[in-house]
Order: sequence, then C-alpha cells, then structure tokens
Amino acid sequence: MNTFAKERTALITGATKGLGLALARALASRGWNLIITARDNAQLQDVRNELARATHVAAIAGDVTDPSHRDKLATLARGHSGLDAIINNAGALGPSPQPALLDYPLDSLRHVLDTNVVAPLGVIQALKKELKPAARVINVTSDAGVNAYPGWGGYGASKAALEQLSAILAAENPEIKVYWVDPGDMRTDMHQAAYPGQDISDRPLPETRTPAFIAILENDLPGGRYVASELVPVIQEVA
Repeated sequence: MNTFAKERTALITGATKGLGLALARALASRGWNLIITARDNAQLQDVRNELARATHVAAIAGDVTDPSHRDKLATLARGHSGLDAIINNAGALGPSPQPALLDYPLDSLRHVLDTNVVAPLGVIQALKKELKPAARVINVTSDAGVNAYPGWGGYGASKAALEQLSAILAAENPEIKVYWVDPGDMRTDMHQAAYPGQDISDRPLPETRTPAFIAILENDLPGGRYVASELVPVIQEVA
C-alpha cells in the first residue's frame, strides 16, 4: 500500500550514472518530483533535461563532501516543501585497480571514507529539518561492507562504517525510516573500474535493482538492511 501523498519529492545523489541514474529514471516515471545532484554539471543537465519530460526536476551540481553544497541542497528541498526521501547513492571506489591495504595510499583512504561515510551523514544532517513525516532515508551500501574481499579493504571498510552508521542512526531516530540497501553487483562504471580490463557484461544492469528501491520507498517496510536481489521476490509474494 502506498503511504505517500500525491506530491512526493526525492533527493538522489550521484544521479548521472549507474544506479543513481536508474533510480532517477524510475522515480520520474512514477511521478516523483526530483532533486538530483552529481559533480559533472554537463552530465547533470543532460539528465535533468531528459527527466524533465516526465516530472519536475531540480538539478544542482557539486560535491557532497562540500558542506556548502549540502546547504544548497537543503535550500532546494525547502523550496519543494520538504522531502519524502533521501537516497545517498554517491560514492567513491578509491584507486583502480584496488590495492591491498598494506599498500593503500592513506590520502586515498581518507577521500573514500569522506565520500562514503562522512558525506552521507552530512547530507542527512543538512536536510533533517526538511524531512516530511514518514520520510525514507536510504544509504546505498555493499556486500563488501559485510564480507572480507581481498583487494576491497578501503571501499569495504567505508561501506562497513556506513552500515553501522545507518543502524545507529535508525536506533537514535525511530521517527525516521532508515534503510541501508545492498544493490549487489551491477554493470556500472564503478564496478568496471574495480576490475580494469575484465569483462563484466554478465553483471545485471542497475535497472534490475530499482524495483527493490521502489518497494522500500512506496511501501511501509520496516527500517533496516536489505539486499535488493532478495527483496523483490518478497514484495511480489506479498502483492
């Protein structure tokens, strides 16, 4: 059952590629108003122009690690009378190919942690006053955050931190629906960068994962951790 009013607005970070773009397209097709952001302004405006044929879209380029950019996102959200959802999708892989931890450049690790852990919390902090009742917060995580994959130490550590941050955020704020969602392997630029020179055409496209996110956004599911590939069959059975 859809628990939202007719007018729904979602903020999506990292909305020009991969899962972020797939989610923006899916939500636009379902009538959601969107606030989208990414670092590349030209790509962002192309996405905005595409999606504006289906719904209202506001786009502002910038880096989510920048506090001033997060403040601008809050101003946009205020102009939309608040948010029904925040989707913290923007992320950093780190060096490519992925180095072992004993060889991992510490400056690169700080950047990965800043992008994948500090920035999502910063976005939520900046926008907390703009969240509507029953708003959803989705932090996009990874199975690398719960499994010890050699060569994934920097990225995996950042996603493990994001998972725990999300769990504590949920425990501290029961009035907010907080979800941390593992989309699984996907055929994206980031995943290709993790495996330079390898054929990843067997990985599913990001569009195959969007139904799980839609289910979370448009149904009254308990907050917590979800794996996208496991969630869709459950929703279909309930329906």
